[in-house]
Amino acid sequence: MEELTVDQVAEAVLRRTASTLTQPRDGECLLCYVVRMLNEYGCDTTLRFATHYRDQRAPRATALEARLGRMGGFCDCEIFLNGMTLADRSLERDEHGEPCAPEHLPECARVRPGSTRACSNWTRQRRYGAW
Repeated sequence: MEELTVDQVAEAVLRRTASTLTQPRDGECLLCYVVRMLNEYGCDTTLRFATHYRDQRAPRATALEARLGRMGGFCDCEIFLNGMTLADRSLERDEHGEPCAPEHLPECARVRPGSTRACSNWTRQRRYGAW
């Protein structure tokens, strides 16, 4: 059996750890997962977390990127800037008007296995046409 170098062992440990940290939770919806990942790792201007979720939980949802794009979600953070918001808008800001810390977001209301839909915590933002 071939002996692994320290670099190879470290890389294997890092890959396993990263996989564990970025794994969607059982029943967690796409949006609760993406917001949890954004709060932890930030946006890299791609749909990396949305597509990771799809690949892990709903690999047959091949039109996910197109669906998110139609609502203006061309990267993970744009899903929330342009498309979706908390259904209970009072949860977005604290008593001083500051954005709520991630730990104050509601727990995911859960979705069925294989779904890329949002749980009941989320709703589409209302957008009004240009004048």
